[in-house]
Amino acid sequence: MQDTKKFIENLSGAGKSIGVLTSGGDAQGMNAAVRAVVRMGIYVGAKVFFIHEGYQGMVDGGDNIKEASWESVSSMLQVGGTVIGSARCKDFRTHEGRLRAALNLVQRGITNLCVIGGDGSLTGANLFREEWSGLLDELVQSGQISEEAAQTHSALHIVGMVGSIDNDFCGTDMTIGTDSALHRIIEVVDAIMTTAQSHQRTFVLEVMGRHCGYLALVSALACGADWVLIPEMPPKDGWEKQMCHKLSESRLRGSRLNIIIVAEGATDRHGNPISSNAVKDLVVRCLGFDTRVTILGHVQRGGTPSAFDRILASRMGVEAVLALLEASPGTPACVVSLCGNQAVRLPLMECVQMTQEVQKAMDEKRFEEAVKLRGRSFENNLNTYKLLSHRKMNAELPRSSFNVAVLNVGAPAAGMNAAVRSAVRVGITEGHTVFAVSDGFEGFSKGQIKEFKWGDVGGWTGQGGSLLGTKRTLPAKHIDKIAEQMRIHNINALLVIGGFEAFESLLQLVDARSRYEEFCVPMCMLPATISNNVSGTDLSIGADTSLNAIVETCDRIKQSASGTKRRVFIIETMGGYCGYLATVGGLASGADAAYIYEEPFDIRDLQSNVEHLTEKMKTSIQRGLVLRNENSSENYTTDFIYQLYSEEGKGVFDCRKNVLGHMQQGGAPSPFDRNFGTKIAAKAMQWISKKLKEFYREGRVFANTEDSACLLGMRRRALVFQPVIQLKDETDFVHRIPKEQWWLRLRPLMKILAKYKTSYDVSDSGQLEHIVRLRAKDNSAI
Repeated sequence: MQDTKKFIENLSGAGKSIGVLTSGGDAQGMNAAVRAVVRMGIYVGAKVFFIHEGYQGMVDGGDNIKEASWESVSSMLQVGGTVIGSARCKDFRTHEGRLRAALNLVQRGITNLCVIGGDGSLTGANLFREEWSGLLDELVQSGQISEEAAQTHSALHIVGMVGSIDNDFCGTDMTIGTDSALHRIIEVVDAIMTTAQSHQRTFVLEVMGRHCGYLALVSALACGADWVLIPEMPPKDGWEKQMCHKLSESRLRGSRLNIIIVAEGATDRHGNPISSNAVKDLVVRCLGFDTRVTILGHVQRGGTPSAFDRILASRMGVEAVLALLEASPGTPACVVSLCGNQAVRLPLMECVQMTQEVQKAMDEKRFEEAVKLRGRSFENNLNTYKLLSHRKMNAELPRSSFNVAVLNVGAPAAGMNAAVRSAVRVGITEGHTVFAVSDGFEGFSKGQIKEFKWGDVGGWTGQGGSLLGTKRTLPAKHIDKIAEQMRIHNINALLVIGGFEAFESLLQLVDARSRYEEFCVPMCMLPATISNNVSGTDLSIGADTSLNAIVETCDRIKQSASGTKRRVFIIETMGGYCGYLATVGGLASGADAAYIYEEPFDIRDLQSNVEHLTEKMKTSIQRGLVLRNENSSENYTTDFIYQLYSEEGKGVFDCRKNVLGHMQQGGAPSPFDRNFGTKIAAKAMQWISKKLKEFYREGRVFANTEDSACLLGMRRRALVFQPVIQLKDETDFVHRIPKEQWWLRLRPLMKILAKYKTSYDVSDSGQLEHIVRLRAKDNSAI
């Protein structure tokens, strides 16, 4: 196996120069990408140059193109916008402008460009690459560069990263800045909902997205909006009447507020714009509701980047440098994309062409096709929204005779309520009777089971914790009583939302099938735990919210450390034996080290970390941040590490410690967790419906096959149902973690960005793929 692996040690950037620029509209996370490019570039021995003010700086040259140092990207990670500046540039669109830009690059030996921007910026970069040899010929003829310089710099390599809050670029599930923009929108929506509820108001919210409805669509999903208007799927004629009917029906069911989300580029089927004010006037005219308009505007671009955007940008920045190192003169310009949970490289022009095709399809009113061209992620969001929002009247609902129970098990995790809401509503839409169980299996054994109707879960998406109540109790303890309750309520399927206890619970119920026929029903588990320690999934509901809580605290702590100078903070995170929060939180907050159980460490490692920090204090960055997972070591406790650092750092730095504790579990769920919980619960409920039909024989449901008890997880690029029995072998039950964990591959990244020499396996790094093939294969991206 070893010889098929490819390590970073074999890739050298010696003698190479990389230019990094941000172009077009700014997006949160751009700085994290710049930081990763600079540090990875320096790490492999290349020179890295900032190109300030985008293409304008490249054309103007001079002080706009400056060599970057390790320290010059310090404290950038948590800053929104772009520190190196961005500008729209007319000069670069002209041949003369590109000629000047080429001269400025050749004079500094830059033949590798990393461009962070939207499709316009990336298209410009590709044109520049195609013209490069011609531009050099012109410069030789005019005597501005020598023949030798032209030969030395004969090929220009381009790698793009998409920075755009609109998520309007085909080929990637998420662009840098989108998740942070969703955070801003959801913060506003949550704030508006409280005032709307107080006054029984309707709010019309206008969000950005001139040509792309992603922000409007996902924020509508994440806050349970009553109506959403997006450019890709204009409403059918007569939508005004339909919308007003839906709003009044919602009020009749007891709701005190309505939320309508409008993308700024929304139109009707005939291409006429639908403005937020027009929607407000319509509601006032037809229903007389007290209605207000809020236009979010540039607020969505602002603020600090979310944990997701920092990690995405850091991973993409490192991948971009690897792509530049591996490029040969014939390599086409590529863009680093995210597919599911994997970084992939795609030909830049294929992505640009497909992005342009979306616009063309919309212009030609081929809306279904436009949605498909946007990619699976967009399409899945839209389908889930339709499933949850357009409630059919009772007369139109299919009626099944099936009863499905939903419960939460284990510790609370933000996003659980969004998953329960989605499960209840999709279950009702599928025609089932949905029962909600309070307090996990303990409540189940006591008969705390109640039928939930559509309105019972209104407003649940934005609530943190578990509104159903959750306990860690496993079913084996009360198996008789649970079987009895299954019989009394005639439960035909179970949806269990929770962490490691939920996984163990399902295994116990499967084991009990031979003794109790009541458990011979379809069962599905959705992983919801901040620790992200369940086998069969890369991501769990709740972990993203927790990471954001950690990163926010680390930002504040770093600020305090910067103010006092020469201070090192040791922070303890939760996670049991799973080091996910410490590692990924460390990557997102720019930590110097993260101690975890999965990577054993000893006193020599601690000593070398102290020496590393001592060296760091001699530079202009006079602060340190160290994360420790709560169960990383029995003896090297947080107190021990704090005392060791304090003693060894005497006279050089002082130490503080901070135990984050249960604040990591609390708070309103992040947009990612609301969206992820909503989508996987909808998918799980559809799977349950399918299994109920499959296992219905002679008037009853009987399911005892392995594939009738599954966990639905995110695996690399797809959402997959996996039998829990098969996941047993992948699990270390003593330490309650999977035997193999994908995020361990991110640890070397954290070390490299903190200036440690380390071994980094890059064989997983993308070979160039093609966008069409990718879409065909990626059948279930989130």
